[in-house]
Amino acid sequence: MNLDDFSDLIERPDSGVRRDAEERRERLTVPPGSLGRLDELGEWLSAAQSAVPVKPVDNVRMVLFAGDHGVAELGVSARSAGSAHQLVRAVLDGGSASAVLARRLGVPVRIIDAGLDCDPALLPEEVVRHRVRRSTGRIDIEDALTAEEAEQAVRLGVRIADEEADSGTDVVVLGDLSVGGTTAAATLIAALCGTDASVVTGRGGALIDDLTWMRKCTAVRDALRRARPVLGDQLELLATVGGADLAAMTGFLLQAAVRRMPVILDGVVASACALVGQRAAFRAPDSWLAGQLSGEPAQAKALDRMALTPLLELGVTVGEGSGALLALPLVQAAAALAAELPERAEEAPADGDTADADSAEAAETTEAGR
Repeated sequence: MNLDDFSDLIERPDSGVRRDAEERRERLTVPPGSLGRLDELGEWLSAAQSAVPVKPVDNVRMVLFAGDHGVAELGVSARSAGSAHQLVRAVLDGGSASAVLARRLGVPVRIIDAGLDCDPALLPEEVVRHRVRRSTGRIDIEDALTAEEAEQAVRLGVRIADEEADSGTDVVVLGDLSVGGTTAAATLIAALCGTDASVVTGRGGALIDDLTWMRKCTAVRDALRRARPVLGDQLELLATVGGADLAAMTGFLLQAAVRRMPVILDGVVASACALVGQRAAFRAPDSWLAGQLSGEPAQAKALDRMALTPLLELGVTVGEGSGALLALPLVQAAAALAAELPERAEEAPADGDTADADSAEAAETTEAGR
C-alpha cells in the first residue's frame, strides 16, 4: 500500500459549484459579508456537497478512534499507561464531556478500538472487533507497529469511512480516545514540519505538570530521531512513530476526502493524522474543517501548515471530539442560512421610470417610421 495513491483518487471541489454558491450569496436578503465566517462555511459546504443551495446537515456522526501507546510507560501522561479503555467506558456510559455534548446535540457516537491495551471482554463487541493490535511499541526506542499492522490500520480507517459515507452521513466529527496519543501526534507534526521537540510538546488533555512535560519532551525528541529517516514514506512513518489509532484515523481522513464527506477535526491527534494525509494527498484538506484550537502547540503548527483556520479558540483540552462537537452548531447554522435565507426580489421600475421608458420607445418607433 502507498498512501500517495490517494492523491489520484481525491478530486478538488468543483470551482463552478463554489462560484455558483458565491453568486447566490450575493443575491440573498442579508448583505454580503454580514455573516462573517458563516458565509465561508456555507460556500465550503456547497463545494463539498456539489450542491447549491446547501443541503441540510442533519445526519451527523461522531467517530472516535481509540488506542493505547507504549510510550505512556515513560510517564508522559497524567493518565496511567494502558488506561484508554476507561475513557472509552466513560463515553459509552455517557459520563464524559464529549458524551454529554453529543447527547445534547443529538449526535450518535461510534467508537473504533484500533489498539486498546485491555481485555476485549471489558467493552462491547462492536467497539473491540476492529482491533489491529494491543497497544503499540515504545516509539522512543522501537516501532509503534509492523508494516503489516500499519497497512491493516489504514485499511480499517478506509473501511469505516466507506461505511459512514454509504450510510448517508453528512458530516463526521472526528476525535480520539488515547493515552500517550498526543506524544505520538507531537512527534509526527515535528517530523513533518521540521521542528524541534520542545516547540511542539504540549501539556496534553489532562494538563500535565512540569516534570511530566520534560519526560514527554524527551520522548518526543528520541522518537523524532527515529522518524526523520522515514519521512519519505507516510505509511512507514505511521508504523515507526504513530500507532494503530493514528494510522486508522489517517486512512479514514483520506477516504473521507475521496468520498467527499466533510470532516470536522478535533484536537492535536486528529490534526497530526490530517497532516500525514495532506503529505500524501495535497487536495485532501479541502474536505476537512478545524473545529477548535486546543492550545496544543503542535496542533497550531499542523493547522498552519495545512492552511486550516479553526472555527473556535476555547482552549478545550479534554479531547475526545469535544472541541469539534462545539463547532458543529456553527456548521449547521451556516448550512441553514445558506439554504433558507430568501433571495432579494428584483426591483420593479418606478412609475416615472416606466413613463420615461414608454416615451423613449415611442420616439424610437416614430424615428424608425421616418
